[in-house]
Amino acid sequence: MTISDRDELKKLANTVRKDIIQMTGTAGSGHPTSSLSTVEILTTLFFQVLRHDPKRPDWPDRDRFILSKGHAAPALYAFLARSGYFPVDRLMTLRKLDSPLQGHPERHRMGGVEASTGSLGQGISIGIGMALAGRLDRKDYRVYVMTGDGECDEGQVWEAALYAGNRGLDNLTVIVDHNQAQQDGWVKDVMDLAPLGDKWRAFKWHTIEIDGHDWDQVSKAFDEARAAKGKPTVIIARTVKGKGVSFMENKPELHGIPPTPEQVEQALRELEQP
Repeated sequence: MTISDRDELKKLANTVRKDIIQMTGTAGSGHPTSSLSTVEILTTLFFQVLRHDPKRPDWPDRDRFILSKGHAAPALYAFLARSGYFPVDRLMTLRKLDSPLQGHPERHRMGGVEASTGSLGQGISIGIGMALAGRLDRKDYRVYVMTGDGECDEGQVWEAALYAGNRGLDNLTVIVDHNQAQQDGWVKDVMDLAPLGDKWRAFKWHTIEIDGHDWDQVSKAFDEARAAKGKPTVIIARTVKGKGVSFMENKPELHGIPPTPEQVEQALRELEQP
């Protein structure tokens, strides 16, 4: 399903933010702030960019999306449900025994999950394998991988980046959710990534730097990525951890902390505001 109307996209993004709050609140577990920062990017990706069919999750010509920062699974599950991969009411089974909605995505549990992730640093390497397979099979599908900025502490990220750049995998796009915070604090204090864009350029990537909550910039970045030839593309999206919920925004200490029942009510009230 493609949504071209911007107001509808914004409404859907707000709905997904409510899903994330309710899922993690009901579960009493999960990573709401890391999920909330992804919403504008993934709304655009799932409803304007990706070529996919919920009725045929194994369609060979589908585009692939890998959530390398697997702890943001609540966002992925919400977008899969809202796309039609499974009933929306199943979202409230997040992290429950026997639910396919585990704390990190598990590929064999449900359609639409392309890779089991959660061990940070591995998603880009998986995406490279899919991109290479598409090239060998002469398929025109594209591969998208979302990684976190804290995840970029992992050496495997840079090994993968070096390989993809040298192989010119222009059917691969990586999105860095640059929300500037990770489990142990601010990224700049734990392991400063600056200058992040220059690092990717040095590894032979077409590099785009945007505000990850600006709808126009997000949409144009995906268009530019599709048009880029001879190089893989990285979209470095500056975002706000906990975006949309005032008491969660820019709070590294809330990484992995679900909202209490009272906070769920407060967050939903905020998200109801026009």
